[in-house]
Amino acid sequence: MPAYKEVVEFFGHPMVRSAHSTTIEVTKDSRLTINGDCIIGVRADKGISDLSGEVRDALRVEGSSVRFVIEVAGQDFEFLARGSSALPLESTHEMVIRKSEYICGRTLAVRAGVAAKDIPRSMVQTLRSPEAKGLLRIEVQI
Repeated sequence: MPAYKEVVEFFGHPMVRSAHSTTIEVTKDSRLTINGDCIIGVRADKGISDLSGEVRDALRVEGSSVRFVIEVAGQDFEFLARGSSALPLESTHEMVIRKSEYICGRTLAVRAGVAAKDIPRSMVQTLRSPEAKGLLRIEVQI
């Protein structure tokens, strides 16, 4: 079974709350407000539209398995989600991983086993520093 991989680099922000119960988001934007409680990282080096064609194609295979690993300061948080043939994968700035099956241009994967509120609080605390560098590792298996 082939695996298609991508790595997205992002940074922390003092307003990272990681409190949302259904989504996790990483954005290219540098600002974050109190309302962005699903955002775990800003200043990402990629939006969904920047992902490789191979990864995007694999994400669009119905039921593909998507393994995510968030890495920050020696801490790892791993979880699974699913791809969908309905994913437009068109956002130039954000990528949102959802527990639900809701799909829009910002959706990277659906049916995730976790949301922002499930990320370890020690990792969230680290992500409140603008100097904290994180990686979002994406591995899609068809």
